Amino acid sequence: MAKLRTTYVCSECGGKAPRWQGQCPQCNAWNTLVETVLEPDPPASAKRFNALAGDSGKLQTLAEVQPRESPRVPTGIDEFDRVLGGGLVAGGVVLIGGDPGIGKSTLLLQALAVLARKQKALYVSGEESAEQVALRAGRLQLDARTLQLLPEISLERILATLRDEKPEVAVIDSIQTIYSEALSSAPGSVAQVRECAAQLTRYAKQHGTSLIMVGHVTKDGALAGPRVLEHIVDTVLYFEGDTHSSFRLIRAFKNRFGAVNELGVFAMTEKGLRGVTNPSAIFLSQHGQQVPGSCVLVTQEGTRPLLVEIQALVDTAHSPSPRRLSVGLEQNRLAMLLAVLHRHAGVVCFDQDVFVNAVGGVKITEPAADLAVLLAIVSSLTNRPLPKELVVFGEVGLAGEIRPAPRGQERLKESAKLGFSVALVPKANAPKQEIPGMQVLAVDRIEQALERVRELAQA
Repeated sequence: MAKLRTTYVCSECGGKAPRWQGQCPQCNAWNTLVETVLEPDPPASAKRFNALAGDSGKLQTLAEVQPRESPRVPTGIDEFDRVLGGGLVAGGVVLIGGDPGIGKSTLLLQALAVLARKQKALYVSGEESAEQVALRAGRLQLDARTLQLLPEISLERILATLRDEKPEVAVIDSIQTIYSEALSSAPGSVAQVRECAAQLTRYAKQHGTSLIMVGHVTKDGALAGPRVLEHIVDTVLYFEGDTHSSFRLIRAFKNRFGAVNELGVFAMTEKGLRGVTNPSAIFLSQHGQQVPGSCVLVTQEGTRPLLVEIQALVDTAHSPSPRRLSVGLEQNRLAMLLAVLHRHAGVVCFDQDVFVNAVGGVKITEPAADLAVLLAIVSSLTNRPLPKELVVFGEVGLAGEIRPAPRGQERLKESAKLGFSVALVPKANAPKQEIPGMQVLAVDRIEQALERVRELAQA
């Protein structure tokens, strides 16, 4: 028997190396090279991307291309449709990832049960048996009588079923459990995941089937498998949130048919995931009275303004190295903001432990949260609460300036709708027309912002 030839494939980028080494030579990631049997490419793999390019081989100018708007198919779950950009698209491929038990299969089973009432839908379960899926549908009280179910992990059998049944919507749960008989490597390996995803994507493009693939995540929270998996698909969604909390967040990181960074908010109930119509209520405190160290931020998640409570706790350090800890916010940015606060506003925190938290488990990545973080820190340090009706947004630069944030008008209107009457904003975001019921205080320096807050507290 001939000895099998092996190579080492990077689990991050899919790059190959002839021997094992600690660092991938292509993407420089550490400890990602995995030994894989060297396989001859199957005949289908050479053509698997032809369908993705549309009219491949036809030379034309861009002016000759007649674009058409892709019709949307609503899933019946409003928050899910928001993240998808309005609904599913015929021939579109969606990849959704998240921690185990966070609700990926639950959400997709709910969506398919609704879609199956008006079109042909297929649920391919590679992780659970048919009885387990039926038990889940019973617990969720879903009317899934018209939903087709296929418990299978063989790619060839799945593709044969798709060609025979021709469903309009199909779910693959999950892509890491599917294997192709053309490859001898184990399911979940780089070669298997890449080949199975490419062939399923090619089928979806050729036949106009809306395909949703569930992906496992690594311990770092990234999608498992080769990075090319995210490039093949049209939309990449991530489930966020603590599994011990009842709230779940779905964020779009890539969407060829809609806006990225859209956020969908769900509550996990006994009957499955339910969309939250007013997500700002989750992230705002229910304090009976004003407390120090709390500031309300107006952040922007995609096209949705969201009000989030930023909490800060400043306490005397009992070690030579004071702690700097942030949850839901960037840690390195917190250290930078404390330096700006000391240099330009004269507020000293070098002998204090500083803890910052975004309430509700939401992750805030935009720099417009800087001003709210600094005001919450100063409020906790001085033990003086901020006005209850105050909302804040604005980026703080290293020179102490308050820089503008995008879509400031929409943020202010959302704040006024929820009953806030005072807004501290960058001068460039000051509205040209007065917003009813909203007093807007425009500032351009961090020291000026602190002075305005003191005046409000004394009024």
